[in-house]
Amino acid sequence: MVETKKVRHIYFNFKFKPLALETISKSIYRVLEESCDSCKSNLISLSGGVDSSIIAYFLKHRKPKTIAIIAEDFVSTDLTYCQKIAKEMGLALSIFNVKTAVILDAVEETIKILKNFNDIEIRNNVVMYLAIKWAKENGEDSIIAGDGADELFAGYNFLLQKSDNELEKEIKRICSIMHFPTHEIGKSLGVNIESPFLKDSVIKLAKEIPVNLKVRDEGKKRYGKWILRKTFEDYIPKQIAWREKSPMQDGSGTVGLTNLFDSVISEEKYVEKKLTTEKYDNVVIRSRESMHYYEIFKKLFGSPVDNKAENSCPYCKHKVEDSKFCRMCGAFPI
Repeated sequence: MVETKKVRHIYFNFKFKPLALETISKSIYRVLEESCDSCKSNLISLSGGVDSSIIAYFLKHRKPKTIAIIAEDFVSTDLTYCQKIAKEMGLALSIFNVKTAVILDAVEETIKILKNFNDIEIRNNVVMYLAIKWAKENGEDSIIAGDGADELFAGYNFLLQKSDNELEKEIKRICSIMHFPTHEIGKSLGVNIESPFLKDSVIKLAKEIPVNLKVRDEGKKRYGKWILRKTFEDYIPKQIAWREKSPMQDGSGTVGLTNLFDSVISEEKYVEKKLTTEKYDNVVIRSRESMHYYEIFKKLFGSPVDNKAENSCPYCKHKVEDSKFCRMCGAFPI
């Protein structure tokens, strides 16, 4: 049972029937408990963030294994938090310390699976590629991931300063186009991905929760996923419950790839390649890292340009479904 005594009698009304915060928290707890319990896998992809920590909390009685991906040559922020939640829940934690050469090989495999050169998507999902590959190599046929929480409960940092009306529209937009490369990677590697936050019951409940409970101030800071954090602050370490949003690329350290490419590709070489690509491929490259990914993509799949598209990205000329974001090259806003 969820206890929220300090706010027991606070009510909110934002285009929904007024509900006590305690009632909402109880519903979230119950629905997520049921969703996590329905997962069959015995392995959790652990980041030390609030989402995977909630999953670990609900499944701790099963004593599942956990895996964390840490870039050996870059600065990562997840390690301490992963160790803390594993110790708190009494779970076995495997830490896969990955060298840069292994990450670069995994980048090419991730591009091959996802069929894009979107730098942010590649940096984030090479982490899941490595976790899923580790699972397969260690005899696991499934893994549990925290996909969906950021979309459903407004976890992304760019949402924090929006008004309630803007936030409501943006969450609807994000949820209408959300997709999860983790599932594509899992399918390619033959590993089943279980995502408790994406069960129908969780999605339905999330849509009913007012946006002013998803993004809200706590102390002197503004947080996304506020209602998740508030609900579980007494069940997982508070340090984790109120940990600021950290993308997979930051937590694992793969964000260091950006600096790596900036250091090994000279300005002269980058400008030369950029101008050549724009002239002959009609594709505008925005960074050295994107250039590296584009060259891999082009080798595998050829040009991304879609001359028949009614709506196309101004940078890579690929068809876009969302007027703000190009999934192919990662341009935002467009």
